[in-house]
Amino acid sequence: MQSPTVIPPPPRPLRPVGARVEAAVPAPDGPSLHIVEWVDPVADPHGMHPCSRYVELYWLGVIGPSTTWLLRRLTYGLEVHGDGFDLHLPETARSLGLGDKMGKNSPFRRALARLITFELARPHGPGELAVRQHIPPLPLRHLSRLPDSLQRSHRRWLAEQALSEPEQMRRRARRLASGLAEAGHDRATIERRLGEWRFHPAVAFKAAAEVCATVSPASPVSPDDGA
Repeated sequence: MQSPTVIPPPPRPLRPVGARVEAAVPAPDGPSLHIVEWVDPVADPHGMHPCSRYVELYWLGVIGPSTTWLLRRLTYGLEVHGDGFDLHLPETARSLGLGDKMGKNSPFRRALARLITFELARPHGPGELAVRQHIPPLPLRHLSRLPDSLQRSHRRWLAEQALSEPEQMRRRARRLASGLAEAGHDRATIERRLGEWRFHPAVAFKAAAEVCATVSPASPVSPDDGA
């Protein structure tokens, strides 16, 4: 007896490689979302402030400018109201230039969702969102989305984290001094600029002296060198 023909079910569509599943934003009861701090004892000691140069250089290219500005706005609110605060959603969206639409695919809702997708925030109960105050280093899996110059800069930053704080300061000062010298600045100007960037006077003096003895004018300073 011939066995019946089995018709397999149609295959489910595959999600494109690299695609992300957008996180669900907590649904508030009204126009406000309650914001509290996300305390992470493991990651917080190694994190950077949301307004830091690190976040601007490395995280912004991954999460986008709207999400970066939203993160900074939430951080400011938590600095003023340490126990949490109510975020008025339409008003915040308008203040960030994202309109006042609150639909699922609105620019503001997508910015909120990206905070959760990239684990910079997480739902914390009905109508409540916990937000990081200390942003961890960018995961290596996201680095490929950055320009090559920033990828090199980030590798250099990672290598410097193993050094002592004074040595990190000396290296940053010398790197910035080198860029200033290549742009044509003299020793006195380089030393003054390093002082304006809050390097110790002895560090600024030594960095300016070293680079002016070895670097000839060639190209302007790279904007990512101060990371």
